[in-house]
Amino acid sequence: MSPKSKLTKRQKAIESLFVSEKAYSLKEAIAALKKVPKLKFDETIEVAFDLTIDPKDTQATPIRGSVALPHGTGKKVRVVVFAKGEEERRARDAGADFVGAEDLAAKIQGGWTDFDVAIATPDLMKDIAKLGKVLGPRGLMPNPKSGTVTTDTAKTIKEVKAGKIEFKMDKQAGVHAPVGKLSFTEDALYKNARSLIDAVMASNPHGLKGGHVKSLYISTTMGPGLKLDMAEFRK
Repeated sequence: MSPKSKLTKRQKAIESLFVSEKAYSLKEAIAALKKVPKLKFDETIEVAFDLTIDPKDTQATPIRGSVALPHGTGKKVRVVVFAKGEEERRARDAGADFVGAEDLAAKIQGGWTDFDVAIATPDLMKDIAKLGKVLGPRGLMPNPKSGTVTTDTAKTIKEVKAGKIEFKMDKQAGVHAPVGKLSFTEDALYKNARSLIDAVMASNPHGLKGGHVKSLYISTTMGPGLKLDMAEFRK
């Protein structure tokens, strides 16, 4: 039996929608992904970057930053905040899901990580440094570069819940980040994806826009990855 005959009905439909090896414009790619047969859940749209930076080079500056997606991620973001006193009250009023200091740190030290973003005031960073082994591998450790170490927790909480996301180079020299749900309109997905791509392309420490990005793909959770035309984002 040939490999083609083993494809499911959905896989065959997907295969018929796309041109192999084609470099799509962002709008073309989103329009194509919207035509993919739907699943029982709302798939996430993700953009993946393959970088030219050697992750083993200790002299290289890793790519890291944050960006506000105009239309949010479509996901309820659970936020924890390490704060005391007045800033603790402000964090609760701003909608933080969990707020605390030593008690919250102890809970996390015990293995609890049921949240998506951690924010801390600068004065508490020394107290939560011990959480690095727990939060670091999950990308959850508060960091000044991503704006999650702040004296204005209320503002940061609102930004994160409205769609501000962090992007960070992984050990394979890649960056992966969500830009919304398949149910979003094509325009919303385009604006979200464009915001992320522009932010990553502009984050090159050597100044050349996009010079650190080797290739770029957009995909759904359970669908194909479509190669994007790099020239569109280097203009």
